Amino acid sequence: MSALRAYRVLELAEGVAGEYCGKLIADFGAEVIKLEKPGTGSPTRRLGPFGGQGPEGERSGLFAYLNTNKRSVSLDPADPAAADTLRRLLARVDVVIDDHAPGWLKGIGLDPEQLSVTYPKLLLCSITPYGLTPPDERRHAEDLNVFHASGWGYHTPTGADERRPPLNGAGRFLPSYEAGLEAAMCIVAALYEREGSGRGQCIEIAAQQVLASRVDYVLGQMVAGDMDVSTRRNAFDLFGPAGIFRCRDGYAYIWMSAPSHWDGLRQLLGDPEWMKTFPERWLERECTPERVAECRRHIAAWLATQDKEPVAAAAQKLGLTLVPVNGAEDLKASPQYRHRGYFAELEHPVLGRSLYPTVPYRLSETSARLESPAPLLGQHTAGVLAGEGA
Repeated sequence: MSALRAYRVLELAEGVAGEYCGKLIADFGAEVIKLEKPGTGSPTRRLGPFGGQGPEGERSGLFAYLNTNKRSVSLDPADPAAADTLRRLLARVDVVIDDHAPGWLKGIGLDPEQLSVTYPKLLLCSITPYGLTPPDERRHAEDLNVFHASGWGYHTPTGADERRPPLNGAGRFLPSYEAGLEAAMCIVAALYEREGSGRGQCIEIAAQQVLASRVDYVLGQMVAGDMDVSTRRNAFDLFGPAGIFRCRDGYAYIWMSAPSHWDGLRQLLGDPEWMKTFPERWLERECTPERVAECRRHIAAWLATQDKEPVAAAAQKLGLTLVPVNGAEDLKASPQYRHRGYFAELEHPVLGRSLYPTVPYRLSETSARLESPAPLLGQHTAGVLAGEGA
């Protein structure tokens, strides 16, 4: 039994945010019906990486990841000829997930402002860069725009060189993944609320707001007036010796902000002479740029002689935050990931047998499961629409 087995979801989304939201819900057992334009399908089908041998729209590794456990129906919801079929589907589902530009839903007859009248029990979740009523200049945006509008361009990496352009975030779609996760959690909460109220609702997810909420306590301190607010690139920088350093076999990240971290580093390095010249609580009270630079120089020299996994394990036993910077092969080989069963194997008709990431959380009685690979375009059209009388 999966947690969401009793629910039916209609996915209108055509981007990473909405598809990731749908995946999270599908992996917990909900029936997710994905509507795709006939002939072309979702735009994510044409985004790499690609594998296998077969039709162009069936070789995307990204689409394969985002759409496990879903059913694909070839139907363009914006096509007037599909209006009756769409209405029948909407009458039978519990949730609709959409990530199109503001105004698109109203154009297909699903006006968020009229939802309580037209579909009073339906949960409609809209995921957009800046919400359903943005200013005109923000009606369309990519993840890179959202990333920098949220403040993350100033926050990562710390110690940024102000002479160089801000960097993009980790991966290609960080804002989309975070917005999709937020949307999935809100949908589950709204389903729970509906059990008592019997009413649906419109859930509005703005990716920019979601990402701003993830910035951490520094933003909170700025809002509270405890830190200066400015447009300086280093406004979020805590000015400590944290950073990514080269090891013999890759890289490691270290974070230090407290006396316990300093003590851990001292033990790890064997109480070197250079550390004895630093004040005991310098990280909190006397963290000058000169001391940070000297500390980083010594850390870099020492880590260059170490392997990332053993040094991280030794550091963590001493209470020092030091972790390896992992690549895909590192994660696949990770003893912790293997112990937790983080990867699951699925057979896709075009991509073949592959390992798929599951979820970083587990419910004891109703766990998430990968039961079927991403569907081929229109694979379930006949069966689903026959059930709707189309």
